Amino acid sequence: MAEEPVPHPLDPPSRPAAGRSETTGSHRVVGKQGPRRRIAKWPIAVAGLAVLGTLGILGWNWADGELTNRAEAQAASCSGGRTDIRITVTPQVAAPVQAAATRWNQDLTVVHGSCVHVEVQSRPAPEVYNALTGAAGAAAIGGIPDGWISESPYWITKLAQDKPDAIGSPALSIGAGPAGGGYQFVALAGPAIDETQQRATQSFRGFLKEPAQLADLAAATAKQP
Repeated sequence: MAEEPVPHPLDPPSRPAAGRSETTGSHRVVGKQGPRRRIAKWPIAVAGLAVLGTLGILGWNWADGELTNRAEAQAASCSGGRTDIRITVTPQVAAPVQAAATRWNQDLTVVHGSCVHVEVQSRPAPEVYNALTGAAGAAAIGGIPDGWISESPYWITKLAQDKPDAIGSPALSIGAGPAGGGYQFVALAGPAIDETQQRATQSFRGFLKEPAQLADLAAATAKQP
């Protein structure tokens, strides 16, 4: 057998042909790799949109169900039936008080086991004062109201002096009034006003002192000349 020639130390090393591979022991030298396969992205996007759509439908149904359940629960809790109260208001803030009463009524607010419905009427302070003190017939203002909102403490103080038994609870301010001292809300008393109506009137007064209602009252006051 012929011996393989021994390469001369000065000879250049031999190189494998381009684009081909050679095996040396356990290593494989690759001359050129093929292109990588890419995964299409549109199926993932479609699946994501489908999931979002399903979650949106479920969320809408849940919210709608919550509102329905809340309304049904509130209506069912009116075990004491319905109680009507009437609040006589100075004309300057009749609009925001009416808006507050509408929200109150829509919420089916319950006081002392009874759903309370608030009616708002607008009357000037002198007319209300005369009706409450007997200087004029109560029919002039539609009967004795459950509560009265005056534009200033003057009329409430005068009522307390002239007919103290007409006041069911001390007056509270529900916002700055044009005459100073703030609009005064007083719960009234009388033979036709029962305990539930008195409590409901006081609860509605507290409702008017919440930030949303106070903001409406302040806005109405700012528009006045």
